[in-house]
Amino acid sequence: MAPPKFYAHAISAGLVDLERLAYLVSNQCTVREPDCYAVLLALEHNIIDELSQGRVVQLGKIGNFQVGVRSDGKDLIEEVSPLSIRKAHLNFRPGKRLRNMLTTLNYKLISG
Repeated sequence: MAPPKFYAHAISAGLVDLERLAYLVSNQCTVREPDCYAVLLALEHNIIDELSQGRVVQLGKIGNFQVGVRSDGKDLIEEVSPLSIRKAHLNFRPGKRLRNMLTTLNYKLISG
């Protein structure tokens, strides 16, 4: 039997919700916090609506969201149907600045 291996894992340093994001945005511009929060809630609603209609949602330089599915393989195209779908998921393709952020992260060891 092979000796066990150890792997690096990304550990969350906390959670930032829409209320916190609204607060942060409101401190960086002239829009008040409740207005920022309302816009973020409307954005969430519209992203869900557009994705459910089969559209790719492009959030500017942040990146793109798109619905993807996992399905069972069929021998004939006529056998493929919505019943073939096992699971739906979201695909996110980050924009350039987010991709670059991943290459400049600083790592530290946290023993568990």
